[in-house]
Amino acid sequence: MFQSFDTHADPTVGAPRTALLRAELARLGLTGFLVPRADEFQSEYVAPSAERLRWLTGFSGSAGAAVVLAEKATILVDGRYRLQVGEEVDTTVFTPGDIVATPPHVWLKAEVSAGDRIGYDPWLHTVAGVRRLREAVEAAGGTLAPVEPNPLDTVWSDRPAPPTGPLVVHPAAVAGEDVAEKFARIAPTIAGANADHLLLVQPDSIAWIFNIRGRDIPHNPVPLAHALLPREGRAMLFVAPEKLSEAVAAHLAPYCDLASPAELLPTLARLGEMKAKVLFDPAWTSEILARRLAEAGATLVEGDDPITLPKARKNDTEIAGARAAHIRDGVAMARFLAWFDAEGHTTDEITCCEKLEGCRAATGELLDLSFPTISGAGPNGAIVHYHSSRATNRPIDRDCPFLLDSGAQYRDGTTDVTRTIAVGTPSAAMKRAFTLVLKGHIAISTARFPVGTPGSALDTLARIALWKAGLDYDHGTGHGVGSHMSVHEGPQRISKTGTVALEPGMILSNEPGYYMTGAYGIRIENLELVHEARKVDGGERPMLGFETLTLVPIDTRLIDASLMSRDDLRWLDAYHARVETVIGPLLDAETRAWLTRACAPLERSAS
Repeated sequence: MFQSFDTHADPTVGAPRTALLRAELARLGLTGFLVPRADEFQSEYVAPSAERLRWLTGFSGSAGAAVVLAEKATILVDGRYRLQVGEEVDTTVFTPGDIVATPPHVWLKAEVSAGDRIGYDPWLHTVAGVRRLREAVEAAGGTLAPVEPNPLDTVWSDRPAPPTGPLVVHPAAVAGEDVAEKFARIAPTIAGANADHLLLVQPDSIAWIFNIRGRDIPHNPVPLAHALLPREGRAMLFVAPEKLSEAVAAHLAPYCDLASPAELLPTLARLGEMKAKVLFDPAWTSEILARRLAEAGATLVEGDDPITLPKARKNDTEIAGARAAHIRDGVAMARFLAWFDAEGHTTDEITCCEKLEGCRAATGELLDLSFPTISGAGPNGAIVHYHSSRATNRPIDRDCPFLLDSGAQYRDGTTDVTRTIAVGTPSAAMKRAFTLVLKGHIAISTARFPVGTPGSALDTLARIALWKAGLDYDHGTGHGVGSHMSVHEGPQRISKTGTVALEPGMILSNEPGYYMTGAYGIRIENLELVHEARKVDGGERPMLGFETLTLVPIDTRLIDASLMSRDDLRWLDAYHARVETVIGPLLDAETRAWLTRACAPLERSAS
């Protein structure tokens, strides 16, 4: 199995561990310390050895930060974790806050006193982040101080060892482009910035440019490594040697020299001594790396990571792989949903997780899940990023929607799909909420938009039906998705803060939702591929649209057809006809019969 259900958050750890940390801070002459959920690669998902926020507070979410002062402490999370933080954290020790409205630098500016000395680990904070923190702390009369080693690590007595997952080659037959071609695409950007070298820190950027994948972080096949790409000549990849097989070393040999992570800082110092000009992204680069370069005499050139956009724009080979992966995944999902309707609704959350993973494994091509399955029965479904454990496992609730958000890693693509499934007889209120969410989902799927449109311009389409009913959800509508890569990929997103223009080849999720605290959750998610839309007669501007990649039925038992427009119903029937046409021939007779029933058209019955 690729997921564990034996661990769960323990709110009782907060008080004793915070006391340990405060004692260490006092010994160091610090009056406060920042604990982000981050590692030295600024990854969203981190290895167990980097789960500092969870160790300190009990919070298991994928985003957040804590600030510990001598007399008070806070934990800051986004809207996805509003309910979860209250269940997992001792709120008498850590006061929960909204990290969007009150990020750490804003909180510190209000709480720091003159003379305070606030510590931070310079490996875990970006250049841009430290600038904001320093400005806020100094404005309040305090001092922001880099601290090594991390004082939390000093008191974390049973900290796991850093990961040593092996690298694997991601062949050009799947990547669609070899390493030399990718280097040739990026080199002009380095030259255009008048830089000699590009410092790469994002694991997915390194995975993409070198056509490798890693096994350091559960469910995210990226390598934890750093790299230097020169304008001309050989690159350097800083990676633990135990992660390298002969095959991977041979794959990398034509393009780069290999060095251990311990050689990174000395190498940066040598670049400084050579007065090199080094391009780096201040939003992703650990502050210590830029500081080491500057102190040694390098010229720092700030700019966006030039790999993020090429990586996000999937090529023809990657697009073909994504389509194949979603067909395979659709077959697995159909088998699971047919089983659930027959007997799964009488089981529990963990049984459903295990059954679905088994259906995916039966394809013979499952490499991993793309994230731990979110299997939410009843009130657990209202916790946006809920994860079942032996302690929280619930039976599937009768007459209540069951929320299942899951995905898979295949060699040719990454999937992510959410379905909300009727159990028993849903109430009119449940059907109304589900239908409003579905209308928003359809509005995104059918959107046509001019070239240059950012995701923020589309986000309202997913919410307007809910807004008219006085409802909303506290998460973005869509995130980017990688190609056998991280299930959350930037820079593209559909959200209120999505400023990057959507481009052909980008893959995004489409996942509006609604969550009734203490009762149930609803979310409908497909993955969408941005493509050029067909020209409309009389149209004046080039337009883009979406191709839906996911091929999984949407539960029509939860739909109030009276709230659907004729166009909504036609979209749904056309989608289900496509699902049945593509997936049906790949199923056994019993599952195919179930699929035919699940995909039965609604438009005629609603007439």
